[in-house]
Amino acid sequence: MTVSLFDQFMSPTLMGIPLIALAIALPWMLFPTPTSRWLNNRLLSLQGWFMNRFVSQLLMPINLGGHKWALMFTSLMVFIITINMLGLLPYTYTPTTQLSLNLGLAVPLWLATVIIGMRNQPTHALGHLLPEGTPTLLIPVLIIIETISLFIRPLALGVRLTANLTAGHLLIQLISTGVYVLMSLMPAVALVTMVLLFLLTVLEVAVAMIQAYVFVLLLSLYLQENV
Repeated sequence: MTVSLFDQFMSPTLMGIPLIALAIALPWMLFPTPTSRWLNNRLLSLQGWFMNRFVSQLLMPINLGGHKWALMFTSLMVFIITINMLGLLPYTYTPTTQLSLNLGLAVPLWLATVIIGMRNQPTHALGHLLPEGTPTLLIPVLIIIETISLFIRPLALGVRLTANLTAGHLLIQLISTGVYVLMSLMPAVALVTMVLLFLLTVLEVAVAMIQAYVFVLLLSLYLQENV
């Protein structure tokens, strides 16, 4: 029996080897690769249409210099959304509930956008630290506040993704445990709770997709400020 509700978020091991590496590598095997034919099947056509729409919506407000990130953003979006969705299946593990993995994705990409801004347009990048028309007495305070908010961005990216997925998984486990206990005591209440569990699962599927999109969207906004 599970000792703690948070035991489900521990990285499983097999013969002392963490299986998080296998969980990260698995999603790439689930997507079909495009063929060299003129016409693809329905699955490949739908996959290509989704990628094209996502890239066009994401990169529309970004300058041409930031369009080089299209492949990276699309791959990151597909990677995170697949991991989040697979984590909802029984007897699976969600690597994105680990803060270390999310920060490992957020910090290098955020740092890359900052370095690009400092290299290409340092004056414009530093100008974000001080809004135009600021009173003289508030200049030091605002610079400190904006600098702190700049360095909090990757932490917010990782914590947002971790917290949303962790909260959803905990709620699903709590309600499913309640259904299991009430099934023999109060079947009618257990049935109503099961309907609530189904609705929560549908909501968690939406959260898994939305959080992956929000993660990539915020990175694109950071890139837009520095390109």
